Amino acid sequence: MQTEQLLPDQMGLARAAILLAGGDVVAIPTETVYGLAGDARNGQAVARIYAAKGRPSFNPLIVHVPDLDAARPIAQITPEAEALAEAFWPGALTLVLPLRPDSGIASLVTAGLDTIAIRVPAHPVAQALLRLTGPLAAPSANASGRISPTSAAHVLDPDGGLDGRIAAVLDAGPCAVGLESTILGWPGGRATLLRPGGIPAEAIVERLGRPLALHEADPTAPNAPGQLTSHYAPNATLRLDAVDPRGDETHVAFGQPGPFSLSETGDLAQAAARLFDTLRRADREGRPIAVAPIPDHGLGAAINDRLRRASAPRD
Repeated sequence: MQTEQLLPDQMGLARAAILLAGGDVVAIPTETVYGLAGDARNGQAVARIYAAKGRPSFNPLIVHVPDLDAARPIAQITPEAEALAEAFWPGALTLVLPLRPDSGIASLVTAGLDTIAIRVPAHPVAQALLRLTGPLAAPSANASGRISPTSAAHVLDPDGGLDGRIAAVLDAGPCAVGLESTILGWPGGRATLLRPGGIPAEAIVERLGRPLALHEADPTAPNAPGQLTSHYAPNATLRLDAVDPRGDETHVAFGQPGPFSLSETGDLAQAAARLFDTLRRADREGRPIAVAPIPDHGLGAAINDRLRRASAPRD
């Protein structure tokens, strides 16, 4: 298969919509990372997402819709979920909610669960495409377990990308947030952080007026995306909280300059936006990677989550 490269204009959007309507999968930009999109109502299209990524079929997908009203026929929106949606949608927040029996969503999307992960992306190209297509299932557009893509070039990268395995990529430049969405669910009836991400947990707590429960994920039976122990991984091994890099290591800095600095000024938003691209560039050096300490608050919590999974033992 030759992967088409589409511009984010009217012709590119129309071509992407035609491919998606035909059951193909297309990499699309969002503000978080590039997603591998397929028609969420078409089981064959969803199967192609899993096959292209090599993703375990027990790992559920996020469904993307253009607005809250489009989410209502798919998920049961509780009052607390609606308040969060009104505060953070469109944006980098995914809500895991009870699935409506008549949603029309392919069962592969939820991996057999009775809940669905749903999000309204803020990226204008994703918004325009969703209004042409309807709900799209879209995990990150990379080989399963590898570094997430924040540009079309990453999607097509021979190392961990999907060139030749998907129909097209819709290229709208780099992603602004650079980390996957924050995922929130209500297991046991209490608002619970299932994955840190592009919306800091502190902002959600402020909106709710009470603390979030923390979820102990079972990587063999995830109830939301992004819970596998080893994920977001380069080829090289990672050593975290590395104050003094060794001579044989590539140093990923934070708060100081360097060829692989996440942020020279210690800006966590800048570090989040640079994280996956910096890991890719550091990986090309062919040496172990040592990552400087990252503050574990705000977006730093999500950065550290990705780094811990990237450094975890691999199969």
